[in-house]
Amino acid sequence: MTPIVLLERLREFIQENTADIILSVRPVKNKTLPTPRPKGKTTGPGASEEHRAAEVHLMRLPDKDAETNRIPYILLQLLTGKDEQKPGEQPDSECKIRVIVATYSENDSEGSLDTLNVITRIRIALLKKVVIGDQFFLRQPLEYLIYPDDTQPYFFGEAILTFEMPVVKREIEFPQHV
Repeated sequence: MTPIVLLERLREFIQENTADIILSVRPVKNKTLPTPRPKGKTTGPGASEEHRAAEVHLMRLPDKDAETNRIPYILLQLLTGKDEQKPGEQPDSECKIRVIVATYSENDSEGSLDTLNVITRIRIALLKKVVIGDQFFLRQPLEYLIYPDDTQPYFFGEAILTFEMPVVKREIEFPQHV
């Protein structure tokens, strides 16, 4: 299966596991930004124009304004992919995914804790489930951090996830060299 399928399944998984975390929304002056909603999903109890669950985007945000105007959001990006077969070993395929979490708060402490809360929820859900989409296996270590930069009222963190991918079988086998 492709990295695109992994990203789509991971988005579904993260949306399901973070839908009930209602976060502060950055006020946007003189603009109306429609809130994309996943099919069949709501933004969760307690959602309003000032509060909602984080949107989940793949690879990039919709536009430059979205970097701050769409907060809170979760961005899933493919970092690297690797296919390898060492002599005498089974083939191996993996993808590294970067999960960026962005939150908004006028309170420094709350903003950092909101970001940590979202990352912790994703982390725990992934470590419990381990398999995404019945074919992508989470490998350890799972790394995460909250950015220490002073970017208030915006707060950011990220996690780096490595997934084992289904290997592509060769159609032609070459003889082994001795």
